[in-house]
Order: sequence, then structure tokens, then C-alpha cells
Amino acid sequence: MLWFGVDGANLAFSRSTVAVGYTIVSIVLVLSWMISLELSATRNHRVIGSGSLEYKRVTDATFSLFGIFAIAAYLGKIELARGYLLTALPIGLFVLLLSRWLWRQWLHKKRRAGLFASSVLLVGSRTKVEHVARTIQLERSAGLVVIAALVSQGQVGDEVAGVPVLGDLAGILSALDESGADTIVLTDSDELPHMAVRELSWELEPRGVNLIVVPALTDVAGPRIHARPVSGLPLIHVEFPRFEGSKHVAKRAFDFLSASFALVILSPVFLVIGIAVRFDSAGPALFRQQRVGLNGKPFKMLKFRSMSSDAEAQLASLLDKSEGNGVLFKLKSDPRVTRVGKFLRNHSLDELPQFINVVRGDMSLVGPRPPLESEVEKYDNAMRRRLLVKPGVTGLWQVSGRSNLSWDDSVRLDLYYVENWSLTGDLIILYRTVKAVLRPHGAY
Repeated sequence: MLWFGVDGANLAFSRSTVAVGYTIVSIVLVLSWMISLELSATRNHRVIGSGSLEYKRVTDATFSLFGIFAIAAYLGKIELARGYLLTALPIGLFVLLLSRWLWRQWLHKKRRAGLFASSVLLVGSRTKVEHVARTIQLERSAGLVVIAALVSQGQVGDEVAGVPVLGDLAGILSALDESGADTIVLTDSDELPHMAVRELSWELEPRGVNLIVVPALTDVAGPRIHARPVSGLPLIHVEFPRFEGSKHVAKRAFDFLSASFALVILSPVFLVIGIAVRFDSAGPALFRQQRVGLNGKPFKMLKFRSMSSDAEAQLASLLDKSEGNGVLFKLKSDPRVTRVGKFLRNHSLDELPQFINVVRGDMSLVGPRPPLESEVEKYDNAMRRRLLVKPGVTGLWQVSGRSNLSWDDSVRLDLYYVENWSLTGDLIILYRTVKAVLRPHGAY
């Protein structure tokens, strides 16, 4: 509207010419846009605040609306400036997505404080309840707060993952009243036959309590899942992950161009860090360590040296002091780390030379953590799936806790990435990496 003016624009119809200012056109467009967003359920509480579905619905609703406007203008022979829609679409969509993102950040902050969240009663076997409880507790911004649980053969006063147990599965409704929960999550249906679940949903309807069922198949991203109801039976189709093809070509092109650009831009930083490392302690500026890459192929991973040059020789004397996750050696106050090295590690600057590995093709910008050969020797069949894609400079493991992760959590995150990666997901992880680097936590 600012570009085309607030008045004086005419819209010519096939039979007559009606003087209508672009102010009116803009008002009609905005109102239509709001209706389209509402019809697409972009404000549904189940999609607000988590996942990418909200942004997808906003984008789909926007393109559908502008498509209808363009078709209507063509069929109705409306003389509307082509630049109007071409300008309104990208600017409007960008502002809309940005506003949704800003509101999401505000909502996440409130949810982490315990506000605007659903209180959850978990129901199921002890093992599944514990797994689901810990998963929900890790993702506090999802808007779910576990307040109580019912487990098979559970006793009042027990705890599962820090959550009080109110009894066994025989008293679901009484436990719901006692806890005051507004959402029930069935972690598994082994102990509850399908008719019992159906009757439970009937009981919950007049109470206004939400019912969530956790599928048996976990760690599968939404785009790989397609629901197909057959005679009331919801069948879930799961697509197989693909480890070759056009997506991987696009990922390699993105990696190469982005890493090459980063190396050019960061070359002064490389020079400063290299000089600082050399002046701080004796030895080379770069540290080369053999890691295992795609399909088990070894390669030399580059890092800025953050330890004394005889660090490998001192390792044996420190193994009994490890504070890692049982497989990886980690020590918060490692005496081998230099003064400059400590700063580099806290801000992940020691990882920058890995952009060279990305350009060479040994690594990707985003991927599983590059493992040592000693780790790979202990891999079972599930863990070996981490080697189906290139290791990454960053990944879910880095933006989800770094060294504070347990070994099982580290493996689970890496396998989730291998099975569900996408370029969009890579961009999100890169964005979260920047935040993790600016707010170092778990890096040592």
C-alpha cells in the first residue's frame, strides 16, 4: 500500500471501470488473509509453539490466497498492478513468519516458567512412562508438564522419573480428579485393550480432557509419517529414510558453498586464533585426529589445538577421573587444556577448522558427532546407522546439551538425525548452534 499509494488507483473490470484505491484492495487482502489463516487452523493450540507445522500451514494458506487472487484478477480481467501482488507476497509472508517466530519465543519463555502449559497424567507401563516423562521434561517449551503417573502394578507413593505415582491403571478417572490434569497421555496400550481406550475417550469428552496416544514407533519425524484410516482403524505408513539421491546432492552443494564462504570470511579469525594458540603453548596451531566418517571410512579431523602437545601421552593417567557419559572421556577441569584452549572450547571456536573437512567432503555442516575408532569398535547394529551419513561440524548432539548428554541420549539424537534429516532441519540446527555457541553450556 505504501509503494502504490493510498488513493488514485483504478481497477478496470471487463464491462466497466470502478475507481477503487489500493487502500481498499489492501484491506480486502488483509481480511482475506486472516480468514485464510483461520480456515487453515494456523492458530490451533496443538500446532502453536512447537514443530514446523504452524509455519507450514501459514505458508500454504498464504500461497493459496495469493493464487486465488491472481486467478480472480486474470479471469475477471481486473487491471491490478502486477508488482502489487509480487511485492505483497514476499514481504507479507516474511513479516507474518517473523511475527509468529517472535510470539513463539515469548511463549517458550512463559512455558519454561510453567505458564500456558497442559498438565499431564501419564498412563502405561513403568518403562514407557519413564521414557515419555524424561522426553517431555527435556522439551519444556512443548507446553506439557507431567504432574502425575499411573503405571501397571504401581503403588501410591512411588516415583517414576521424579513424577509421583498415584496408583495402577484401574483408577484412571479418580487419579485424573485427584491430580487436576487436563491431559492424559497413554504411553502404550499393552495394558489397555482397544475397547478400554475407546471408553476412556468417551469418559474424557464431557470433562474437556485431552487424550494423547504415544505410538509404539518413536523417533520418526512427521514428514515420514502418513495416516490412512481403514474402517476406523488408523494405519500409520512410515516411509523409509533415503541415503542417496537429489536431496543428498543438494546437501553437498549447500555444504561446499557455505563452508567455502565461511573460510573466506573467517580467514582473519583463523589467523588470530592460530597465533594465539602458538604463543600460548608449544606445538602446532592445528590438531589432527583420526575419526570415522561416511560408511566407516577414516579421515583426519582438524581442530585448533586446545591442549598441550603431549595431551595424548597424559590421557592414560586421567582415565579414572573421567566425568563423561561412560564411553567418551570428558573432564571439566582437564589439566591438559591450555588457557587459550579453554576459551576456544567454551565458544566452540576450536571446531572452526572443520570447515576445511567439509570442503574436502569428509564432513557435513550438520550431522552425527564424528566418532573415534575406539567408539566404533563398540557399536552394535543400531549405532552403526550413524555411519550412513557424513559426520557434522554441528548436530542435534551439540544443540541439545553437548557433553552433558548421556551416551544413550547422544546415540538417540544421532540416530534420529540420520533417519529424519532435511535441509530445512539443517538450517534450524545451524541457527540453534549459533545460540548454543553464544550461550556456552556443556562445552568442556
